[in-house]
Amino acid sequence: MKTGALRLPHRVQARVDKTKICDYLLNPEHRNGGSKAKLFLQLGFNRKNWRRLQHALCVHAQSHPVVSMVETPFGPQFVIEGSLQCPDGRQIQVRSVWQIDVGKIAPRLITSYPLEQKL
Repeated sequence: MKTGALRLPHRVQARVDKTKICDYLLNPEHRNGGSKAKLFLQLGFNRKNWRRLQHALCVHAQSHPVVSMVETPFGPQFVIEGSLQCPDGRQIQVRSVWQIDVGKIAPRLITSYPLEQKL
């Protein structure tokens, strides 16, 4: 469903778990996240300073409108697209997917990946 100018509900409480960042988004050996990790690492994010990516993703969720939303058995999922500030000074366009689990309030990150672009 298209959402117009809808913002992520409870976006100031958005959370990104350390394992999601270190074991998935910044793990070049991950079978599904490896290509994402290689790009994020190129942009200056790394496991040692994993909180930089955590912070950047939370700012991303708070700064950009929801482009689509779908109800799932686990709770609503929201897709957000917009710029993400990187440690090397670049801003890239990324898509992030957030879910508010049934019975919870805080959105949690499901995935994030750069939209097609040349570095």
